[in-house]
Amino acid sequence: MTDFEWKPGYLKTHKLKASGVIAILALRYLYTSLFIYGFVHKIMRDWMWSDILTQHFTKRLHELLATNAAPGSIEATVALWQASYLEHFALPLVVPIAWIVTIGELIIGVALLLGVSTRLNAAFGLFMLLNFAAGGYYNLTIPPLVTISILLILLPTGHWLGLDRRLNRKYPESPWFK
Repeated sequence: MTDFEWKPGYLKTHKLKASGVIAILALRYLYTSLFIYGFVHKIMRDWMWSDILTQHFTKRLHELLATNAAPGSIEATVALWQASYLEHFALPLVVPIAWIVTIGELIIGVALLLGVSTRLNAAFGLFMLLNFAAGGYYNLTIPPLVTISILLILLPTGHWLGLDRRLNRKYPESPWFK
């Protein structure tokens, strides 16, 4: 898959492959925009310097503890696990989490925009998404974003459009640019 080229002759003879590459790249840039938006939103709302994340975590913790799910059901078990995650991990570490999430969104967004270490940054993005879900912030956007993350981990999108191909040629043994 790393043999893809943006030359007219290649695109004409490999129409299906070119269409697939363009579609995956469109998903990469959509995914990228969500991380950059998340960073800008957090900076504009002072997430790293205020107690806004503590308020979010506390509100969500109370919602999870007040769930009306039947005791012993999967929904109740998940809610209790998420509440425990918030109470014992997220709330005690709220300041470093605010910084890690905000700066992490910037790093992931810029790296995916430039096509640098795309697979590694997609993996970090997946890790963030799973932590958001673990903290009780699951919604219907998570499964498609997880799917996009997995596609970006598996496919060499940074070789198709980005700096990964050039960096891989210069540093062929480095796992960062595969």
